[in-house]
Amino acid sequence: MVEALNNPAFEILSDIEQRSYSSASAVPRSEQSGRFWTGIGFRLNKNRYVAPLQEVAEILRMPNYTKVPGARSWVKGVANIRGTLLPIMDLHGFLGRKTPSSVRQQRVLVVNHNGVNSGIIVDEVLGLQHFEDSERLSEVEDDENIMPYLSGRFERADDEWHVFSPFALTEHPDFLKVAL
Repeated sequence: MVEALNNPAFEILSDIEQRSYSSASAVPRSEQSGRFWTGIGFRLNKNRYVAPLQEVAEILRMPNYTKVPGARSWVKGVANIRGTLLPIMDLHGFLGRKTPSSVRQQRVLVVNHNGVNSGIIVDEVLGLQHFEDSERLSEVEDDENIMPYLSGRFERADDEWHVFSPFALTEHPDFLKVAL
């Protein structure tokens, strides 16, 4: 260590470190960082939903999948995603809705929660959505089949975004009953 203190390279690095600390901005206080909520926006039919960012592990284009015999109709099959088998579930089918014929923009939200690893098909992903806390409303109105997975909504201009929890979906006993 004594040798390192006499080393010109060490002195240069030490100087850079000190200057970095002195010019670094302070970490934002929790009051500042708590004003916004961010989630993954997606669409089912004409309705807009937003899933908490921490509940979506990945977003995929619709992968090729293999059907599973003896599974419910909303279980589309399993896909090989980088060497891991991922069950692909049709959210419309699970909710008792008719699946739209247009599949061009469909995406898969990958959820990994409490040992349940699953891909959930949505009509379209609308990217990251940022909302101010003031835009959040607690009352929710939607189809009764989706209500157990909703936890509020955001209103911004003329747009309404329901907060959909993929974790709540994977915890629901009916979601785990995939066999006929």
